[in-house]
Amino acid sequence: MKIRISAITDKGKEREINQDAFTLCPDLSKPDWTIGCMEKYMPLGNYGTLVVVADGMGGANAGEVASALAVETAAKYFNVEELPKAISSKDKVKEFMMGYFKAADTAIENQVWDCPHQAGMGTTIVLCWILGTTAHIAWCGDSRCYVFNPKTGLTPLTKDHSYVQELIDKGEITEEEAFTHPDNNIITRGLGDIDFCAEPDYLEYEVKTSDTFLLCSDGLCGYCPNSLIEKTLYENYGDIVACQEILLQHALDAGGYDNICIAIASAIADNEDCPRPLSFWQKFMLRFR
Repeated sequence: MKIRISAITDKGKEREINQDAFTLCPDLSKPDWTIGCMEKYMPLGNYGTLVVVADGMGGANAGEVASALAVETAAKYFNVEELPKAISSKDKVKEFMMGYFKAADTAIENQVWDCPHQAGMGTTIVLCWILGTTAHIAWCGDSRCYVFNPKTGLTPLTKDHSYVQELIDKGEITEEEAFTHPDNNIITRGLGDIDFCAEPDYLEYEVKTSDTFLLCSDGLCGYCPNSLIEKTLYENYGDIVACQEILLQHALDAGGYDNICIAIASAIADNEDCPRPLSFWQKFMLRFR
């Protein structure tokens, strides 16, 4: 399998500070966490690829510090000394990822002990670790991970830890009603903030050729419906940089009321240099979306 990753973030139109953060590592066996965009598709390394998106909370109480600590902890935690043991089995992978959340939560709590004026800060977090043919996804809060494939469209992989999601689960509101619900910004889990439960969820997804993973903060998915996100992925399939820039513009056009963070990881077969073009039928069906 070959992989290409890219990410972008913007403070939006209303916020003075960007409290969203991301980190990417194309090849954990040769860690380089400074990358914002891979220029081309590269073979997946033995230790895989990691993508992380965090959305800080706390306003004046330094949400940007919490999200920065979360992504910095990822870069320290996923190191080449620990990874051989961590990938020895799928159970070990899950255990290792759960350990990351504990480490990040502790880092934020320690910061509050050192700087009490930052009490109340926290962050949501979502990770996608593509290892072999499996994507290991874990999250806490309402930052999301989707997978898109031109054959099947857009599929949400994560389930928000939020008040409106609880209402959906109880059958009290629909997903469409949740999108415009006045309390759709209330989350029920997060890192760092004692008012939230730092309890992540985890899933495994078997990666298919031409899969594209989209990780984002609610600055995108809270203002752009899934139908628009899917249509954008179809229309810009094969160009992840153009895709993320257009998604960002959609979020800004929707008001840009929140910080926005978008990260994309695209997978292709080993014998390909770029994604397969859409078929005639896929292009035809796109006209009706």
